[in-house]
Amino acid sequence: MRTTKASTLSLKFRLAAGAALLSAGTILTALTLYLGLNEVAQRLDAAVASETRVARYASLSTQAATFLVVASEAVQTGLTPEIRRDRIAPVADQLRRTFTQLHRDVEQAVFAARALGIDAQSRYGTQSLGLARMEALLGSTLNGLEDDTNDTNRLRTHIDTFASGLDPLLSQAVNTELLFRNNIMSGIGDLRLQLTRIALAIVAGTVLAVAAFYFGLIRPQFNRLDRLRRAATQIGQGKFDVALPVSRLDEIGQLSAETNRMAAALITRRDDVQAQWDRLNDTIAERTEALRSANDALEEIDDKRRRFFADISHELRTPLTVILMEAQIGKTGSPDPAAAFATIEARAARLNRRIDDLLRLARSDTGQLALDPDRVTLGELTEDVAAEVQAEVDNAGMTLTIDAMPDVAVYCDRNWIRQVLVSLMRNSIRHARAGRMLHVSSVLEKTCAGVSVTDNGGGIPAQDQAHVFDRFSQGSSATANEGFGVGLALAHWVITEQNGSITLTSPVPVDQALGDAPGTKIAVCLPRANT
Repeated sequence: MRTTKASTLSLKFRLAAGAALLSAGTILTALTLYLGLNEVAQRLDAAVASETRVARYASLSTQAATFLVVASEAVQTGLTPEIRRDRIAPVADQLRRTFTQLHRDVEQAVFAARALGIDAQSRYGTQSLGLARMEALLGSTLNGLEDDTNDTNRLRTHIDTFASGLDPLLSQAVNTELLFRNNIMSGIGDLRLQLTRIALAIVAGTVLAVAAFYFGLIRPQFNRLDRLRRAATQIGQGKFDVALPVSRLDEIGQLSAETNRMAAALITRRDDVQAQWDRLNDTIAERTEALRSANDALEEIDDKRRRFFADISHELRTPLTVILMEAQIGKTGSPDPAAAFATIEARAARLNRRIDDLLRLARSDTGQLALDPDRVTLGELTEDVAAEVQAEVDNAGMTLTIDAMPDVAVYCDRNWIRQVLVSLMRNSIRHARAGRMLHVSSVLEKTCAGVSVTDNGGGIPAQDQAHVFDRFSQGSSATANEGFGVGLALAHWVITEQNGSITLTSPVPVDQALGDAPGTKIAVCLPRANT
């Protein structure tokens, strides 16, 4: 037991002695470096300050040249004393500010040189005399230029006096600063040589101390430390079944015992962490699924908003087109102005309803189009459509026939469905005008009813029919580029939003065709209203 205790104390003592020796060397090195670097820093600060003053003198030289140019121009152009003073004032103010900065820099240099003795402070102080002379020269020149006289020779004399007097003073100041800087840099070189010699001596002493510390104490403990390292590597790999031998109760022996206890604790902790990790994965999966669902909902809302703003432009354009057409007819002399104004009033009212829909959409959070469904008969719908498009049909030289509608009511937004049917008929007028015929008939099914619009046009190519209800779809026909391609997309949206359906057939079956052309038939079917 005594041997173990002696060994323990011996290891501590030697470690402490070695650490103290290395610490002393480190402190000595740090102190030397601190003092040396502090001295170097002071000299570098002085050199940088000198460079700054040289730069300010260079700036002063540039400003003085500018002053001479401005003053000469003011004198040569014969400006009045008031204008001359205003012209020179900004440059003079800039020179005064530069003089103020240089005075402040010289004062700082004198203060920083207090550790170098009175001689160094005096050398820096002489710079203030030169600055005072240059300022006095500037003041004298400004006083002369501010005289209420236009005597060019007299004013020119003041400018020449300033130019000839400033140049030697400025050159002397710059040369003095350069001399200060060169002396400072020379001193830094000498100080570097001294610091190098001291550093080499400290390095030699440190190497000897480290060698004694290593071979006398550290190396004998390497075998025990290697076992600890292998145990730590094993623990780092997740293998916690570690059992280090504890033969001595010194510091390394105590560390081995603590490592054994740590490995046992890690085994317990690993099991707890694994259980928590499993619970965390389950939570992450739940949160990820919730976030994905929220993102899908946001994308759907954003898509609805974009779709509405794309389609509503077509819906607002159509009433405006009719209003403009009726206004032009009335302007050229309509035989029935009351009817024209009635049409304009009706279209303006419908346009106002559409704008109200747009405002409601802007205030909503879902991007849904506002609908107002109610009970309406097929006859009422076809009468509204016929009254709205008859003039356009006649102007196009076409014939519109409408079958007698059965007494069947559907549940829908009357305004929107009327607009859908009008849009379908206008598409036929625009694309199938050469066929000269339009036909509207009823569509009756078990749970829904509606109307169909058939034309005698060239039909829709098979490759375009799959995309005809897409927004901005133009197709490949000769008239495909007429219009914006949103009418059928809007119609499809409005119909499906009301649980209805819209179908396209082209070419039209022979028994339903209006002529020899392929033709197109579009059928709209809406839910029947409960009686």
